[in-house]
Amino acid sequence: MIYEIAQLPVYKEHAQAFRKAFYEVVPLLVRARGYQGHLLAQGIEKPEMFHLIVRWGSLEDHTPGFEESEDHQTFMTGLEQYFSEEPQVYHIEGEAFISSKGDDLRDSSSGELWA
Repeated sequence: MIYEIAQLPVYKEHAQAFRKAFYEVVPLLVRARGYQGHLLAQGIEKPEMFHLIVRWGSLEDHTPGFEESEDHQTFMTGLEQYFSEEPQVYHIEGEAFISSKGDDLRDSSSGELWA
C-alpha cells in the first residue's frame, strides 16, 4: 500500500471555501483506479496548511495513473485558486494504521476522516 501525502498551503481567509471546493471535486479522486481512501485535515499550529493523505494500491495508480488523467486536471483546476504556494507531494509505503486498542480506522464514520 502506498500513501500519497500532500501539503496544501491555502490562503487562510479561504480555508472554508477550500473545504467546500475539495468536497465538490473529491468524487474525481474516489473513482480513480487504485484509490483506497483519503484523509483531509487542517493543521492545528498552521491552520492555513491542509494535509491530504490518500491511500493508493500502488505508486503507479497515483503517478502516472491519476496524475495524468483528465480527472486529475479537473480536480486541480477546482482547487488551485485556493493555494497560496505550490503544494508539496511525496509518497510513503506502509500498512494501514493499527492502534493498540484494535481500532479499525478504515471504518471511521466521522465524515471528515478516512473516506
